[in-house]
Amino acid sequence: MAFIHDDMNFYTTPDKFYVEPNGKSEVLVIDRISHDVSLMQGKTAMQIVPPGTSQTLRKVCGILGVIRVTGGQYLVVATHRVFVGYVNQEVVWRLAGFDLVAYHNSLTHLNEAQKAQNDTYLDMVRHVLDTPSFYFSYTYDLSHTQQRLHANSTSKEFKELGLAERADERFVFNRHLLKSFLRSELRQYCLPLILGFVSIHQVNVNGHYFSWILISRRSIERAGPRLFSRGIDNEGHVSNYVETEQIVEYDGDRVSFVQTRGSIPLFWRQDPNLKYKPKPKIDYSKDHQTACQRHFNQQVSLYGKQVLVNLIDHRGSEEALEKAYRSIVAETTNEQNVRYEAFDFHTECRKMRWDRLNILIDRLAHEQDQFGVFHIRKDSVVLSSQTGVFRTNCIDCLDRTNVVQSMLARRSLQNTLTKLGILVMGQRIENTFTFENLFRNVWADNADLISTQYSGTGALKTDFTRTGKRTILGALRDGLNSMTRYYKNNFIDGFRQDSFDLFLGHYVVGEGEGLTTPSPLVSQKGWKYGTFPAVLLVAVAMFFASSVLPHEYNTENLLFLLFWGSMVGVTGYGIIKNGIEFVDWPKLVPPPKETGPKNL
Repeated sequence: MAFIHDDMNFYTTPDKFYVEPNGKSEVLVIDRISHDVSLMQGKTAMQIVPPGTSQTLRKVCGILGVIRVTGGQYLVVATHRVFVGYVNQEVVWRLAGFDLVAYHNSLTHLNEAQKAQNDTYLDMVRHVLDTPSFYFSYTYDLSHTQQRLHANSTSKEFKELGLAERADERFVFNRHLLKSFLRSELRQYCLPLILGFVSIHQVNVNGHYFSWILISRRSIERAGPRLFSRGIDNEGHVSNYVETEQIVEYDGDRVSFVQTRGSIPLFWRQDPNLKYKPKPKIDYSKDHQTACQRHFNQQVSLYGKQVLVNLIDHRGSEEALEKAYRSIVAETTNEQNVRYEAFDFHTECRKMRWDRLNILIDRLAHEQDQFGVFHIRKDSVVLSSQTGVFRTNCIDCLDRTNVVQSMLARRSLQNTLTKLGILVMGQRIENTFTFENLFRNVWADNADLISTQYSGTGALKTDFTRTGKRTILGALRDGLNSMTRYYKNNFIDGFRQDSFDLFLGHYVVGEGEGLTTPSPLVSQKGWKYGTFPAVLLVAVAMFFASSVLPHEYNTENLLFLLFWGSMVGVTGYGIIKNGIEFVDWPKLVPPPKETGPKNL
């Protein structure tokens, strides 16, 4: 069985790192100067470390890989973990602490500007690893669904691979960091991480105890924050792609139901420009048909038949995007394998008529029954396989998407629990108060984490997921989250995108960056960036001073008030008009300049 070392002693000396698994007679040796990595069998660290060598010892619980920044290479190690639960009798953990350990002993080889850039790159790595939440297991492959694991279980080659080697590359977030460790002799030191959501609960319904598990896996392809990561690329990968698997384990049986979400598979963008809701734009210079065909070919190959549940508006700024999606699906797909289902969520559910979502679920019910679930008995006999998935999207693939996915998951779970004999015939999940409450809250927690990873805030509309109805308090909370998203999307997300690009290897820091070659972190802003806000601040201050300080108003005071009020309006308009220049843009892999896009 594939496994990875967990508790390890980590020795640091001036020229080497020594990693010693507890209870094992082997030591991983990493040369801090040459960067060579070797494994010494039949030895302990105390036998290898030269006597009298200064050393520090600490405990670590995993090696996450190596990353290069301006100062050189850093070893990334997991230092703390939190127990989540068991899947298929294997323990799952959440990453709760990490450290970046420099190969170099000092930064004297860097100038002051390079030291600042080095610190910025390290902040980027920390920012990614601080994203909630990363999960891992030392003995279970979290990157694969139950059905994929079973399909590969008969392969001797698959069984002999380490967990990092055989993992689904789409979901291993530290794969770039592990590259230098992906060798057969080091496979037990490579700890793969998935980013997403894992919830594991032991449930008692009608005296029957079972495990109810929810796993969401975020793809590394086109990873990034909300407004900087939209649509598709030439290889058919889409932004905000997440695979969600619901698992029931009962009396040795395991039942799995899988859904996916992902951005609309067209070349479109929604660049931040200080406006509350920037207009989506579609790039008609791109080959949409080929990219979209590749995407659906990949999805059909991986999951079987596809029902594309599109929840965006049929009017307003989203209207043309819906029409373009509908059109490209009709042109590129095989109707036997891919079907398009549009549902105008906001129009259908206006005035908080969320009960109308049952209209959509009823339209999907026949295909959900056809697709079925993956069901394997404790004797490894497969009773059924899932033959298709629902691929759901809204504009962000967050709030509306999660509501619909939770309803499809509920319907699948209802059928599964009835089939397993946990629910009696005719009994509804809604009638089991404790489990009903758990189901709603777990799916709302899933929504919040997936949303935080993409948009920077918790999900909207989770009051419906948690309580089954829309509330005034929930609407107010959505308003606060929307304003927080606005701020982060415009003034923070450039750094977040750079962090993902560095961590995932889309940008690699070169030798001598900041000295012999320019650093992308050094960028010049246009004159408007400093001038307009400064003038606006002065104008606002003078306007309030002119309106508050005078004991009585005369013509001169009114003219002053009018002048500074006009300056506030003019500079404010100038900032909004040139909003794109005030946004925090990515620096490492800048988004391409617009070439003939059209407003939708």
